Amino acid sequence: MSKVSVAGSTHVLTPVIEAVHDAELVHLSDYDGGIDGFDNGDPMTGADEAAEKLVTVRSLKSLLDVSEGDAGPTRIVTDDALDTELESIRVEATDLDDRRSELTDDLRAVTERIDAAEPFADLGIDLDLLSGYDSLQVAVGTGDQSAIDAALAESDRISAFETFTGQDTIGVFAYPAADDDAALDDALVGVPFTRLDVPDADGSPEQYVSELRERRDTIQAEIEDVDDELAAFRDEHAGFLLAAEERLAIDVQKSEAPLQFASTSHAFVAEGWLPTSEYDAFTDAIESAVGDHVLVEELERADYEPTGHDQHVPADDGADAATDGGTTASFDETDSPPVIQDNPGPVSSFESLTEVINRPQYTEIDPTVVLFLTFPAFYGFMIGDLGYGVLYALLGFWLSRSFDSEMISKLGGVAMWAGGFTALFGVLYGEVFGLHLVTEYLWHGALGLADAPLKKGLHVSAFAELWLAASLVFGIAHLAIGYVFGFVNESRSHGLKDAALESGGQLLLMAGVGVWLFSTHMQSGGGPRPELLYSVVALPPIVGKAGLAAAAVGLVLVTLGEGAAGFLESPTYALVNTVSYTRIAAVLLAKAGMAYVVNLLVFGAYETHLEHPETIDYMFGLFSTTIEHETHFMLFSGEAHGEVLFPGLMHMGAAGILIGVLVLLVGHALVLALGVTSAGLQALRLEYVEFFNKFYEGGGEKYNPFGYTRNYTTED
Repeated sequence: MSKVSVAGSTHVLTPVIEAVHDAELVHLSDYDGGIDGFDNGDPMTGADEAAEKLVTVRSLKSLLDVSEGDAGPTRIVTDDALDTELESIRVEATDLDDRRSELTDDLRAVTERIDAAEPFADLGIDLDLLSGYDSLQVAVGTGDQSAIDAALAESDRISAFETFTGQDTIGVFAYPAADDDAALDDALVGVPFTRLDVPDADGSPEQYVSELRERRDTIQAEIEDVDDELAAFRDEHAGFLLAAEERLAIDVQKSEAPLQFASTSHAFVAEGWLPTSEYDAFTDAIESAVGDHVLVEELERADYEPTGHDQHVPADDGADAATDGGTTASFDETDSPPVIQDNPGPVSSFESLTEVINRPQYTEIDPTVVLFLTFPAFYGFMIGDLGYGVLYALLGFWLSRSFDSEMISKLGGVAMWAGGFTALFGVLYGEVFGLHLVTEYLWHGALGLADAPLKKGLHVSAFAELWLAASLVFGIAHLAIGYVFGFVNESRSHGLKDAALESGGQLLLMAGVGVWLFSTHMQSGGGPRPELLYSVVALPPIVGKAGLAAAAVGLVLVTLGEGAAGFLESPTYALVNTVSYTRIAAVLLAKAGMAYVVNLLVFGAYETHLEHPETIDYMFGLFSTTIEHETHFMLFSGEAHGEVLFPGLMHMGAAGILIGVLVLLVGHALVLALGVTSAGLQALRLEYVEFFNKFYEGGGEKYNPFGYTRNYTTED
């Protein structure tokens, strides 16, 4: 990236802004007072008016529910149209919206009156008979009639009473024993009774409710008519509103640009970043617009070096900049180049995962490619099921195609890749929704193999041990990449010595201990390690000794670089971070176990003793075939043979089948969802906590060139 400066007289400010905007190349830097005698510029004439109109247009878009799909052909939006047509649209749209609001308020009021009157229709007593008496006291509501009758009978302030009931409503008529206006109210205190206000109407409550419902239907029809008018109005003017918004957004962007410039009453200076390869094209564009009335200069070219350590290289072999009398005129000493993440198509989706932490700094290695290579592999390895993988991929496809959000679309791409790897490992494991159908019909049936290439290890302990060891290998390789990235970043910023003392020492310590773990050094007599580690690879003792020597060198480097704190943290560098990756095997076994339990509940299981007494096979309870000396959990069709361990819901009659289908669907849906919250989160944790922490800071600014990509307007 190159930092450029554009300096000139204020009388060419407008054409310069137009030219820079049309070029759409420069990421403008904010002026912070770094040049003597220059202040931040003022917005251009018309900025406030354009901003107000832009607010109006966006309000109308929201009111009319205008979307990108409503756009028509591109058009020229004139100043006259922004004054007259926009105002006409605003007035008419506001009138329609006001009419709809009034009708909505009327509908709400009528609905409330219906709700208030319906209990009286249930009671069936004319409304004019429920009020207006001199001595008779009336109360209508809901409650416990027996409790009401008992309370009135016990009250010495009530001489006579009678209650009338509907299905849910109670009407109470009572004569007080004396001139006592509160007799009935006091008698009902403490009784389960909720009083209702009598509607201000006469005659039959049924007729009153019927009239209100007719009024409600009329209002609803009027609202539908207004909605139709609004829809037609939107179709007629949506294209103009989208174009007007774009035109005004461009006007506001241009008119507020001087706020980022250094200005005096006679001159201005603007600085910004652009790709070095575009510098000549940018210079030509400015010169063709204003000739030699401005000075365009490349101030510096940013190398991939952090701030404060020779980040910027003066352009043109150190030629002086003209904006400040011979020194580089940086608006901000900490101003760093913006970031363009230029990853190839499939990898670009994983930028969404990187940006969850933060965009990489210009000087940092972008870890997106590593995420692309490792996250879906971790995820697929842990779930490893053809059925789940297909569903994850379909979910990702839906996310990528159904939302306008770039972030959600990219997450959809991540889900598709994760689903693809889940399906791939599912084929290798021979599983579809926890059933070994792929094993039976592909690996065993079509290819004639004894079994699938891989097993999850739920019932074959050798594979469980293998995956635990493999998880450590994954961790060592993954962390090593992180330490190498950290070494590169630190060598750029602080030099090779500091890089060796920090990332270099930690890498040697981790790798050395990791190599020793998988060697046969000190294995006699049990040793300090479980046998599963050194029995998997069985590196010779000399390699283990070399690993310990490397670890010792790493410990010395870490201690020299970080002091006592580094020495105390050395166990974390050496082993703790690596052991964290065993969660991969743990989640693999947990998800396999959950799917197995669901299938066991639905299909049941039995065991068989065949030709060899030492061979016991456990099968899902339909039909079985066996392979000697191995344990299988499969679903086949046919007749079961052997001792039933659990019959399964599918073998418990019609009711069992119905419940079994429900358990099957809900159970696998739960496993599917937990795959995201367990395998997904655990994989992300390994990326963010273990991997990123070795080298990544983030905080880069996205390259956002001054300009606007037109979609709805044209200048021709």
